[in-house]
Amino acid sequence: MPGKHVPVRSCIACRAARPKAELMRLVRAPDGQIALDATGRSAGRGAYVCRSEQCVEQAVRKGAAQRALGRRPSPQVEQEMRDAVAADGSRGDATVQA
Repeated sequence: MPGKHVPVRSCIACRAARPKAELMRLVRAPDGQIALDATGRSAGRGAYVCRSEQCVEQAVRKGAAQRALGRRPSPQVEQEMRDAVAADGSRGDATVQA
């Protein structure tokens, strides 16, 4: 009997395919606002970024989030992404087991 299906998504910065639970999700809500989606279930267009400083900085610097979502995230959302990576790093293992 095969194991449980694990959804896989690609990072918008490095393009690596990883289990969804290992990535951060940005969402463009129906009203056009972009936010960090902690639950991974908010309504709207989603884009995923690895939980690493390099991928977050690349997504911001090269405009990967803007290409994926059609609008640039606000500086506050960009800082929330950096803070989330820093918080994951301070806990040790940044991955979440599904």
